[in-house]
Amino acid sequence: MDKNELDINLNEYLPLRDVVFNTLRKAILSGSLKPGERLMEKQLAEKMGVSRTPVREAIRKLELEGFVVMVPRKGAQVAEITEKDIQDVLEVRGALEALAVKIACEKMKKEDLDRLKVIMKEFNEASEKKDVDKVIEKDVEFHDVIYQATNNEKLIQIINNLREQIHRYRVAYLKSFADFKFIGDEHKQIVHAIESKKKTLAEQIANEHIKNQEKAVINYIRKGAKN
Repeated sequence: MDKNELDINLNEYLPLRDVVFNTLRKAILSGSLKPGERLMEKQLAEKMGVSRTPVREAIRKLELEGFVVMVPRKGAQVAEITEKDIQDVLEVRGALEALAVKIACEKMKKEDLDRLKVIMKEFNEASEKKDVDKVIEKDVEFHDVIYQATNNEKLIQIINNLREQIHRYRVAYLKSFADFKFIGDEHKQIVHAIESKKKTLAEQIANEHIKNQEKAVINYIRKGAKN
């Protein structure tokens, strides 16, 4: 791994252990630290320019949050993304996504629809350039506009609680593709259904969108297991 991927930004309002924790968590979520990769305290401390103590504390916290597992005789490793993990997260997300688009059919304002169309355009531009990081960013923005348009604080809170788990599989999902066109096409269908206020159609498309993601990520995991 490139040392720059673990550069830390010191924050005077956060203890060093929290800064290290946030840096390592970001590296795991982005895929810079890959599933199964060993987390060696000494090596990480040297790369981050800190002592081993905040690294050790950060690893313990990451273990509690499910991002790290302790393996006998090997120590800390980045937790694998399992098929069961994906299925569990996406089962919940599928239900939330369908509910969100259904509510959005009733509540979404014109400025929200206009924003979705701008994001779709930016997504497609990033897709053509094969700018994966930008594609991920625009995919997050697209769905966030829909969630916010529901004006349902409880729904948004539940989705936010799942955000990091969703983001981790989203990275694996989007980084497994050479062509994002069909994802952009699904976004377009979702927007059209919301704009037409066709609740049932919007729910169906949203569900299919998530199911396609589940299939893609599981294929990605299985290919990785064979390599």
